[in-house]
Amino acid sequence: MSASQLERAEWPAADFWEQLDRLEGRHQRVQTDYEHARRGLERLTPREVEEVRRAWRRYCEVIAELDQTTAEFESLRR
Repeated sequence: MSASQLERAEWPAADFWEQLDRLEGRHQRVQTDYEHARRGLERLTPREVEEVRRAWRRYCEVIAELDQTTAEFESLRR
């Protein structure tokens, strides 16, 4: 970069740095939550793992049904 280009370069505004700080803090909190959740899953018994799998499958089925009915509602609106 030339000297004139450096003179024209703008330093990010204060709100950028505030937003960056908030994002970094949020990222660290989410990483901590992830680690706690992962450790909790690692402590599950085989029976508990199967229960979680069943619950997850049912959750996915319900979400798929919800998506389908929502799409059908949307098609009726048109």
